[in-house]
Amino acid sequence: MGKKGGFPGGGIPGGMGNIMKQAQRMQRQMEEKQKEMETKEFEGTAGGGVVTVRLNGKREVLGVTLAEEVVDPDDIETLEDLVAAAVGEALRKVEEASSASMDQITGGLGGFGGGFPF
Repeated sequence: MGKKGGFPGGGIPGGMGNIMKQAQRMQRQMEEKQKEMETKEFEGTAGGGVVTVRLNGKREVLGVTLAEEVVDPDDIETLEDLVAAAVGEALRKVEEASSASMDQITGGLGGFGGGFPF
């Protein structure tokens, strides 16, 4: 009679117990990284630094700094564009840090990076 399981030699190497332990360890590590990310601050700038936006890892805006020379009541549109660009840059930095953090845990395995809300 043949061996049990779908793998040569029978069963899954290391057993399901090891796989579950590894998954639980990864889950704990992801939770720790998420908490760590939430406390970090990220900065985005635009217009050569005349607009600065600070976000935390939860993607909450902590502050906006405007240089005096960029505040022109006759050109609100440029200021709006600069703020949007600075927010976009800060968000990209959060995403890059989050992705790098996940890659440390998963070893760069596909399917994990960027899919988690941190």
